[in-house]
Amino acid sequence: MTSTPSLPPTHQPQGAGRTTGWGAIPPQFPPAQPPIPRKPSRRKAWLTHGATALVALSFGAGIAGGGESDGTTASARPAPAVTVTKTADAAAPAPAATVTQKVTVAPKPAKKPGPPTSIDGDGQYLVGEDIKAGTYKTAGPQDDDLGLGCYWARLKNASGEFDAIIANDNITGQARVTVHKGEYFETKGCLKWERVG
Repeated sequence: MTSTPSLPPTHQPQGAGRTTGWGAIPPQFPPAQPPIPRKPSRRKAWLTHGATALVALSFGAGIAGGGESDGTTASARPAPAVTVTKTADAAAPAPAATVTQKVTVAPKPAKKPGPPTSIDGDGQYLVGEDIKAGTYKTAGPQDDDLGLGCYWARLKNASGEFDAIIANDNITGQARVTVHKGEYFETKGCLKWERVG
């Protein structure tokens, strides 16, 4: 005779509630782990604090304005004045008027250079044209090897005549001579004559 193996009882409903039968295995759950503390985000912190502040403000406003009046008219306090200062943009200054006046200035006539005030070399010089009138000074003869010295003469004219001589001299050292306009000044063998006055 053959026998059939028996099976474990299965989960069958009984009555109003369900019960497990003889071979049911209870469900396996992983062991509970404590939650990992997370740092709250800044956004969440701002939202939380902002919401708390808004609720507190609303609640405070409700308390302040929700009082019952006792029938007497309470004088309302004026709202505090709010002053807003706005700096006005400064307008750009108007450009200054420019007055242009054409002025013609005639240039000053250039001074004609006067006659030279120094004599460098032998010759006869007309005072006022070839040399300027005044007092001239020389250091002496150029080359006094022969002992002739330095000759100078003031002349009335350029004739070369003896009677044309106003004054003359042979010098071996320094000398000064004053000549006047219209005279002739003659020099031979002298160093440079310079006007000194």
